[in-house]
Amino acid sequence: MYLNKEEEKMYQGEYGTTVAKSMEILVALGNIYEAPSLIDISSAQISGVSYKTIGEAGLEYLEDLSKNGANLVNIPSTLNPAGIDLDNWKTLKFPKKFSEKQKRIVDAYGKLGVSKTCTCTPYLIGNVPRLGDHVAWSESSAVAYLNSAIGGRTNREGGPSALASAICGKTAMYGYHETQNRIANTIFDLDIKISGLDYGTVGYIVGKEIGDGVPYFNLKNKSKNTELKSLGAALASSGAVALYHIENETPEYELAKNDKDFKTLEKITISKEDILTTKENLSTTNEEADLVCLGCPHASLEEIKEIAMFVKGKAIKNQLWVCTSINIKASADRMGYTKIIEKSGGHIPTDTCMVVAPIEDMGYKNIGVNSAKAANYVPSMCGLNVIYDDFKKLIKFK
Repeated sequence: MYLNKEEEKMYQGEYGTTVAKSMEILVALGNIYEAPSLIDISSAQISGVSYKTIGEAGLEYLEDLSKNGANLVNIPSTLNPAGIDLDNWKTLKFPKKFSEKQKRIVDAYGKLGVSKTCTCTPYLIGNVPRLGDHVAWSESSAVAYLNSAIGGRTNREGGPSALASAICGKTAMYGYHETQNRIANTIFDLDIKISGLDYGTVGYIVGKEIGDGVPYFNLKNKSKNTELKSLGAALASSGAVALYHIENETPEYELAKNDKDFKTLEKITISKEDILTTKENLSTTNEEADLVCLGCPHASLEEIKEIAMFVKGKAIKNQLWVCTSINIKASADRMGYTKIIEKSGGHIPTDTCMVVAPIEDMGYKNIGVNSAKAANYVPSMCGLNVIYDDFKKLIKFK
């Protein structure tokens, strides 16, 4: 793989051991995927944040890296959700030892120069690439949204490679960075209009069907941004989809539609019955949720408003978490939505989500979610029952 003079200096250690180690990761990946060169990136989004997923080895690695490379990251870089609410972990009764380890992980990233805002929706808090921008993002749902709804370009990076890219400001030129790899390979027709929960359900169906392919959707309705967020998250969790196109909606659908092989692609129709059956199968119990967890991916201000208006003036029977970023919660505070939700008995945790939090150690048994991604992961990653439904049906009142 070709390296320019500046990249050679980075690789040879002229900018320190941390930069050299990071370049070694990027060059190794580039060689594996036969990338011709490295390219500059405009931002990074880094996974491998929760102590639940990276453990003691990950903590030690990050603390060692940050000792030798303080403030090396000079491009906009954000973190994936952590395993706790960094500010209110005591109030929400997160385990103390876990929380202490978690805070050390985030602090290590901060020393490297990465923003300590922990969210799976960086595009809602200012990390917003432009059409055609090359970036290095690792959160699967964010990757799908970035490639599809925004038209930026990234592969599904791992935590170490995304961090290496953040440190070097580079990534290898392969995969979804190249136009020829952004072409659809299967067309999905919907025989009904869909909305809300349907998007996650359809995403789950298609992800299982297509694996790491690129689906092209013909919908009978226009989508909201929050629905595209849910669609991409489900596609990425049941399969490994990093890019999708929607006719007349996503910015690169014409790129796919104008490809010479488009008319010969396999067409699959998704029916109302397919959606209903899949929705039912994603739940593992018929019991009521003792904890309703919303915000996977992290809730937008519009979603928080909708939840607040639903619970306003009522007393919630279950526990309720509406997970979001610290930035969006600040807006919810100012708009009065936080006070409404808390007065009803709910909470708006920041920095974390139900998938990477240690909820299995916090006394919960049945988790209610309106996210197909969460419904897919909670049983396997947390060992708990899950109920998948619209939040208005999950939340119960006294």
